[in-house]
Amino acid sequence: MAAATRPCVIAAFAVPAHHGYARAMTKLFRTAALALLAIIIFATLSPIQMRPHLAEANIERAMAYVLLGFALAVGFPNRLYQVVIFVAVIAGMLELLQLIDPGRHARLIDALVKAFAGVVGIVAGHLIVRAGRQKSES
Repeated sequence: MAAATRPCVIAAFAVPAHHGYARAMTKLFRTAALALLAIIIFATLSPIQMRPHLAEANIERAMAYVLLGFALAVGFPNRLYQVVIFVAVIAGMLELLQLIDPGRHARLIDALVKAFAGVVGIVAGHLIVRAGRQKSES
């Protein structure tokens, strides 16, 4: 399919790309991923007293990375492997960077929780994109 006629697959709705909807939704999810990444970086590297507290720490970590993975998967639907690698590397690097702050601690289990949650979000986003593509083809 040509790029101008490729359907939008966001939220399992098929909308012709020439309407600009597909492009706008891709930009929206890419922007959301960037904003989520900035929030995650701040929460991970800021002093513990500045970190927002919404729920138990592992739940906060997991939800942040599920949302990041989802936004990246929908924003970059043709770059699935790169998105998985990006989320895993970000989770690991941000955890390691906590070694710089004496008030924070870097733990392997935290990095694994973050990476796994990111992959869950990526899978969810990919399934929605795929369902939208199948719906548009039928």
